[in-house]
Amino acid sequence: MYAVKDALAGELQEIRDAGLFKVERELTSPQSSHITTRTKDDLRAEALNFCANNYLGLADHPDVVAAAHTALDEWGFGMASVRFICGTQSQHTDLERAIADFVGTQDAILFPSCFDANGGIFEVLFGPEDAIISDELNHASIIDGVRLSKAQRFRYKNRDMADLRAQLEASTDARRTVIVTDGAFSMDGYLAPLKEICDLADEFGAMVMVDDSHATGFIGEGGRGSHEACGVLDRIDIVTGTLGKALGGGSGGFVAAHQEIVDLLKQRARPYLFSNAVAPSVVAGSAKALEIARDSHEPRAQLRANAELFRSLMTEAGFDLLPGEHPIVPVMFPGEDGARKASEIADVMLDQGVYVIAFSYPVVPRGQARIRVQLSAAHSADDVRTCVAAFVTARD
Repeated sequence: MYAVKDALAGELQEIRDAGLFKVERELTSPQSSHITTRTKDDLRAEALNFCANNYLGLADHPDVVAAAHTALDEWGFGMASVRFICGTQSQHTDLERAIADFVGTQDAILFPSCFDANGGIFEVLFGPEDAIISDELNHASIIDGVRLSKAQRFRYKNRDMADLRAQLEASTDARRTVIVTDGAFSMDGYLAPLKEICDLADEFGAMVMVDDSHATGFIGEGGRGSHEACGVLDRIDIVTGTLGKALGGGSGGFVAAHQEIVDLLKQRARPYLFSNAVAPSVVAGSAKALEIARDSHEPRAQLRANAELFRSLMTEAGFDLLPGEHPIVPVMFPGEDGARKASEIADVMLDQGVYVIAFSYPVVPRGQARIRVQLSAAHSADDVRTCVAAFVTARD
């Protein structure tokens, strides 16, 4: 045992020496645009939060919190069971129908997380005679899910349609082919070119699967996701997503698809069959968050305005931003010294009360260090201006 502990300690030290050791910052408040954190001296420090996935500001929305409170009284604390035994309540199926209607599919199925949704789908639908063609920058849950299947695996360069065509041509002997992509890539804020992907899928007779975790609820005119924004709402075969970002920020994920796909997942998807159902309070809160996202355009409009204001002010201040319209805005620090500089700026900004996170290799490509800023509808214009001022002060 001591040899194992020593080996693990050495591995941890290597991570520290490489500057990649992750330290979790404790919040002493609800998740929101304004938070308090615990300092090294065990004190509370106020900060503006620009690194959460709380896109619509619903994580502490009073109506979402009230719905969760009511569910505790009406439905209990937990299901204490998997879905197919006695872990399904009426509100689970109601939420699945609401998700399917919002996303634009025939049905949906809830999972404990989107990681589980992506981890469970490929093994069920694709075998050795099938082909999975995946964007190289897809989320880790897709990568792990693909590994669990016995299908032939192909990878194409990020958003590169010529390379996607080449991979489709290399897999023409497959019984069943699926193109898999993130709808919005979390480190870059880029949307996948879904129209071009769907055109190629039609040409080669392939299915299309989109993980829309960073799009559901706020991307597209009605917030339905990247497929709405790209004009292919009725051309996507499978949509996966999360309840843990824009839709309340709790836990849980989903697969929305054709009826036959959902029905088969209920029979064979291992994360679904062998995991407790999503907790009643989370279901109720997420359902209320989905209702708010569906029926109210104001949060989406505020989110777009905040992202536009941030991009405009940062560009005027001379910062290097990746282009785009997503509320994920990467502030780039390229070159050999970029990782150190990004980390130092993030630290100085936190001292000024603005919480952002720096990312460097191997999370992002070498030489492309960045601070990923994430805007929320809960931010005010003054909050955005304060964030930009903190960037300027930290840089100068």
